[in-house]
Amino acid sequence: MSCWLLKSEPEVFSIDDLRSKRVEGWDGVRNYQARNYLKSMRKGDRAFFYHSREKPPGIVGICKVVRIAYPDDTASDPTSPHYDPRHTAENPVWFRVDVEFVEKFPRLLSLDVLKATRGLEQMVVTRKGSRLSVQPVTAKEWKTVLKLLKS
Repeated sequence: MSCWLLKSEPEVFSIDDLRSKRVEGWDGVRNYQARNYLKSMRKGDRAFFYHSREKPPGIVGICKVVRIAYPDDTASDPTSPHYDPRHTAENPVWFRVDVEFVEKFPRLLSLDVLKATRGLEQMVVTRKGSRLSVQPVTAKEWKTVLKLLKS
């Protein structure tokens, strides 16, 4: 089982939105590296849910993958902000996975706290210039983040 971090702007889609829907497609990813990460996800993989563009930004909960990558239909919809005319049913360019709500943390773990935590120096989200909306997380990083919640 792999671990991930999924970023979303809370005004677009928040952990509370996922909690109320229970399961939702993680759509709108329009970066090739992030798309490739989506395509490598497997059913049962866990992900931290990260609120970006929040003051402060940070990890707010956990979700899990319940459906592996399939074509992102928002790319086919000309009325969608995620539309891409290169994406077709015969040759899909963009993909999504379905994620299920697992838990909302009692408090946000801010990016500043993550950056200051020993053992998370190489975590993708803590690196300068890291903007990918889908990021891998090592098993050791996963455990370290969960320990932060208990401190």
